[in-house]
Amino acid sequence: MPSYPFHTTREDVRIPLPDGTELAARVWRPVGGEPVPALLEYSADRLGDRTAAEDARRHPWYAGHGYAAVRVDTRGHGNSGGLPGEPGGLPGEPGDEQELADGTAVIDWIARRPWCSGRVGLLGVGAAGTTALRLAARVPDTVGAAVTACPQGGHRLGGALLAADLHTRLTALVADAALPPDPLRLGDAWRPGWLARLESLEPPVDAWLAAGDTTVPVSVPVLAVAGWGDPSCSFVLRLLSESPTARALIGPWPHGLPEAALPETLRWWDHWLRGVDTGVAKEPALRSWISTRWTGDEAWPSPDVREIHWNLDGQLRTAGTASDDRYVHVRSPQHTGLNAGAYVSHGRAAEQPPDQREEDGRSVCFDSQPLPEPVELLGIPVARLRLRSDSRPVQVVARLCAVGPDGDSTLLTRGVLTAAGPDAEVELAACAATVPAGHRLRLAFSSVYWPWVWPPADDTGYALDPSHSTLSLPVRHLAADVGAPPVTFETPSLPDPLAVHLTEPLTARPEHLTVHDIGRHEWRTELSPATDGTRTHPDGLVRDEHTVTAYRILTGAPLSAQARTDHTVRLERPDLGWDVTVQTRTQLRCDAEHFISLVQLRALEAGSVVFTREWQHRVARGN
Repeated sequence: MPSYPFHTTREDVRIPLPDGTELAARVWRPVGGEPVPALLEYSADRLGDRTAAEDARRHPWYAGHGYAAVRVDTRGHGNSGGLPGEPGGLPGEPGDEQELADGTAVIDWIARRPWCSGRVGLLGVGAAGTTALRLAARVPDTVGAAVTACPQGGHRLGGALLAADLHTRLTALVADAALPPDPLRLGDAWRPGWLARLESLEPPVDAWLAAGDTTVPVSVPVLAVAGWGDPSCSFVLRLLSESPTARALIGPWPHGLPEAALPETLRWWDHWLRGVDTGVAKEPALRSWISTRWTGDEAWPSPDVREIHWNLDGQLRTAGTASDDRYVHVRSPQHTGLNAGAYVSHGRAAEQPPDQREEDGRSVCFDSQPLPEPVELLGIPVARLRLRSDSRPVQVVARLCAVGPDGDSTLLTRGVLTAAGPDAEVELAACAATVPAGHRLRLAFSSVYWPWVWPPADDTGYALDPSHSTLSLPVRHLAADVGAPPVTFETPSLPDPLAVHLTEPLTARPEHLTVHDIGRHEWRTELSPATDGTRTHPDGLVRDEHTVTAYRILTGAPLSAQARTDHTVRLERPDLGWDVTVQTRTQLRCDAEHFISLVQLRALEAGSVVFTREWQHRVARGN
């Protein structure tokens, strides 16, 4: 254990809510002394096993620097009491009303502890990062600041329903809510509490399939952290443009809160919760990693980034425009998008989008001439298009690639829009990249992007008029950093990792496997995360987890698209003879009018089934 300014202690407590329910919490804080500010991480991810390794690194580190770090499981999850999402079933969106009401009570409880100074900071990753922002908006007088990492958004992308993330998140949500409390912590009460959880479950399929993108209020100073390639980056840039007290770090990181960013979060807390001038208010609004280096932009939108417009019949051109028709027709095979990479990347090689030449061959491409000098992109590209007038909704997919002299095509960013009129504005995801001189920029269009988003029911493509279409690029001045101080970060000295022993499967499945059945004109993709395996925790708890996500589609049949996730979690305490397993499966398909889902759940104790249920839903497509 490294040496820190404060000696610390750790204790497990139960936090009472107004209705008598108690939430499980773990508190790391300085020993004795004056009251200190508190940092709350409030999440549905079980602190006893799923997040134990991460919690044991960052929370003792915060405590050693003079904060009470509090990690709380939400209602009905982990060792917390109550039922998940009660009274209305599982949360339909991050920041469910019951979750927010409970979180407000937790903040009040923390602020009144004798070891707390009354000032609270909120911390969250993913869905919990979104919840942290919403909680801050409820109690801004108590919450002095927030740190949100890769905040999770809605279930649609440009109006199109996500396929790559929605049903896998739903499967994990059901599984986490179906797992039991730990008998080592709750004694014999674990079993009736578990059975009550199982009986109460109601997957929020209707809400998730029908809901569009959501907005998140920002009412306190926020430090937002994300990695390029995470879908949260565009939200982070919008947050910067809307809040004068917000700051952002976007780096070469996967989804999550990187350890490298922890010293910056500590400077943030010290400034806003202690009143110490740490210089964070003078830092650039955006510190970002661009290809090979860290850069700083004093404001966002940045005065060093200008919007450059490239015409699709000028600086960008395509082959194949008929001489008697100014429109270019775009209609793609249904498996266009198989090389998209993961929607949410955790940093593994199999999750990264490979060379895009196959995807380019299934798309209509507009290429530039070789660039005479490097072009540095920072921000959100936008394709403004003129389509042949038609009231029928179409799916417009745009990918921006850098094409090297040898023809390799590197994906920079992409965007999707469900368009229903002649004028379409496709917002691509936020990106940062330096495109070298001699490379070409390629804007590629397709009419589908499976399995990221569900294909339209009737995919006949669309017609695009290059003469009235442009690509707007956020180009950063190449001399923007001349004379600016370098952007540097302190390396944190964290506690030793939690001694969790990982036993990997003897015959691990490929992380990403694609099969083309030529005779059936079928494409199948299977994904198995490398994080699968058996983890034995220092207190004897064993967690074994396995997940397989599969997609299939026929080349010419949009209604053949199907997605399925199988997820199994087994928890054991061999010394107690405790052995429980939760098996969940979510299947999603569509017809011309509806999305059709089947969610199945089985719970076993010592190998015997104690609960089984399935839920079926039909939700109107909406487009």
